[in-house]
Amino acid sequence: MQQDKLLERILPTVAKPGRYTGSEWNIVRKDWDKTEVKFALAFPDIYDIGMGHLGFKILYYILNQREDVLAERVYAPWVDMEARMRESGLPLFSLETRHPLSQFDLVGFTLQYELSYTNILNMLDLGGIPLLASERSGQDPFVVGGGPCVFNPEPLAPFFDLFVIGDGEEIVNELADVYRDWKAQGLDREGFLLKAAAIPGVYVPSFYDVDYHVDGTVKVVKPNRAGVPNRIRKRVVEDLDAAVFPDKFVVPFIDVVHDRIMLEVMRGCTRGCRFCQAGVIYRPVRERRRETLLQQAEALAASTGYEDISLTSLSTSDYSCIEPLIDDLLARYGSCGIGLSLPSLRLDSFSVGLAERIQSGRKTGLTFAPEAGTQRLRDVINKNVNESDLFSAAEEAFAAGWDAVKLYFMIGLPTETLDDVTGIAELSRRVLQLGRQIRGREGKAGRVKISVSVGSFVPKSHTPFQWVSQAPLEELERRQEHLRGLLRDRSISFSWTDVDKSLLEAVLARGDRRVANGILRAWQKGSRLDGWSEHFDFALWMEAFAEANVDPYFYSHRERDLEETLPWDHIDSGVSKAFLAREWKRALTGEVTPDCRFAGCTGCRLCQDFGVGNVLAGGEGAQ
Repeated sequence: MQQDKLLERILPTVAKPGRYTGSEWNIVRKDWDKTEVKFALAFPDIYDIGMGHLGFKILYYILNQREDVLAERVYAPWVDMEARMRESGLPLFSLETRHPLSQFDLVGFTLQYELSYTNILNMLDLGGIPLLASERSGQDPFVVGGGPCVFNPEPLAPFFDLFVIGDGEEIVNELADVYRDWKAQGLDREGFLLKAAAIPGVYVPSFYDVDYHVDGTVKVVKPNRAGVPNRIRKRVVEDLDAAVFPDKFVVPFIDVVHDRIMLEVMRGCTRGCRFCQAGVIYRPVRERRRETLLQQAEALAASTGYEDISLTSLSTSDYSCIEPLIDDLLARYGSCGIGLSLPSLRLDSFSVGLAERIQSGRKTGLTFAPEAGTQRLRDVINKNVNESDLFSAAEEAFAAGWDAVKLYFMIGLPTETLDDVTGIAELSRRVLQLGRQIRGREGKAGRVKISVSVGSFVPKSHTPFQWVSQAPLEELERRQEHLRGLLRDRSISFSWTDVDKSLLEAVLARGDRRVANGILRAWQKGSRLDGWSEHFDFALWMEAFAEANVDPYFYSHRERDLEETLPWDHIDSGVSKAFLAREWKRALTGEVTPDCRFAGCTGCRLCQDFGVGNVLAGGEGAQ
């Protein structure tokens, strides 16, 4: 094929050609001409990032289990590869059979991060697909979006034919079935979208109109035809233990992030941190049984050859069978040279004890997330930890032999004062002092290192803070500078996020459909790979917004009224807006809300309205 010859000439001239060759271990390659439904799974970032995404792996496995469906992968090219592709006329292609993106029936994007939005447009353009859904013909693929960002899909609405809201394991098969039947019936493009819109959890944005008030706020999002729901309710896999999970992962030839066995021990979190969107959209908590996880580990260890097993969830140490699970995994794989990691731990001594058991050799460092520098502000955000939790955990870590501890905080949180920011430095210095004291008993005080990482708060949809204004850029920069002055110690490293990126993230996270014009203009002006610091150009984005008549501060720096219709109100996360408003009011008074797994129902309404409660130990207990 001419395309293969072009690729052979290009690959020696770009960095990491292994990103584009395919043919990895456990790849699934099917007969293109004999498969009815052709599904491209697209990740809007480079191969190195996308290959580590567990949800992507799950969908690839599920779809390829079917004889009538093929699923192939496609990732965003790095800048050097894009340049060579455009110079030579080589379209963006799948890794499995190298078919252009335009030849697939469905192209499904995983929407994980707002700063990847221009990558989506770039991939569509490189793949030969019209950017606007309204301009696609019967020969073009249907463009589908899924993942956490679709809980406010409006900024991307003009570019997508449909969105999948919530868990994807069941709905992706239903969508493939509808496409196969529609294709056999020979209906027009809208005929498929009407059938897809009948699937619970599918949102077809072209079937909804948006009206605005004279002040620019959303008046209503309403269906423009019969037979589609007023609100789209997210899909929830009720029994995670019975859900399909891969027994094989595609193993890359180059280094990628999260290149290991990943076991999803549970999905969801009910701790109720008021800034956390994931804690809302992935509710309720659903655990897998320990026996199921052990079977999955055995299959993946045999099929991949990986030497590390990661137990993933929003808070892995909350898994109710975590200790016996770790004991079983260490007993089975410890002597085989297969390591174990827990990437998400809560801030307590119990978590440190778990880490000690799995890192009995070299201590690689621990990360704790107090989030705020004072107890007052931790109560505002409902973090439900206090200083004694932090110092007990740090004491356990230093006593167990750790020399390096990372502390993660946010600045710009609602109600934050300069005293709260100062508290970050004071807390960090006290942890350093504690470490020197404990490690000094072994003559290792000088080895103690504290890393302080500070992110800027970004208000997100479907959270109690969805109504708040983001802190002004100059104020965030002033607080960063204040911290830099307070953390001048050779044993403390200080890092922070780019406040310009945080502003853009807020605009894209809380925007309405009019923001799409700004995204399109930014891409036309050259924006892509915005999540990568070397390619992010804030000035270009601001120019694009101005040219598209989009006021970014209307979305990022405006306090919203509790009665305002929000651009995402027609997307049902399962957690009621009334509950979120109540949590916002409790935040203002510093009232904490307990975890419903342990303190009973807190009134979010998900269990009552969806009929799905928290499932602990894979069905061994529930609340």
